[in-house]
Amino acid sequence: MAKQRVLFVCIHNSARSQMAEAWLRHLAPERFDVESAGLEPGKLNPFAMRAMQECKIDMSSHYPKSVDEIAATGRSFDYVIAVCDREAAERCPIVPGGGEKLHWNFPDPSSAQGTDDEKFKFTCKVRDLIKDAIVTWIAQR
Repeated sequence: MAKQRVLFVCIHNSARSQMAEAWLRHLAPERFDVESAGLEPGKLNPFAMRAMQECKIDMSSHYPKSVDEIAATGRSFDYVIAVCDREAAERCPIVPGGGEKLHWNFPDPSSAQGTDDEKFKFTCKVRDLIKDAIVTWIAQR
């Protein structure tokens, strides 16, 4: 059976969509081809990288990509999953062959306030929420 193609989208492709991509790639590589992109690509969030490394998942080769860049390739996706707030999700452009659009609302790690330790703990909570959503979603497929 062919792998299903999944695109995770958020605003900057710096934390939530990158962690979602990494989790799905880690948890079900035999079932899914997965990518991520952002509406306005930024820099990879160091707290997200560290949070995933804590789970033995290396994101050092990841880099932010734009939704337009992905759309321009013409690749089709079975699922396009927005992992940002509803307003940002509604701004997602139509991806050719975009398949089913889903929205999973997760807090933005870049909005965390406080010390670096507090920001890291907040990012780890988001990481765990994303993992739980992906585990549930995989079980339903």
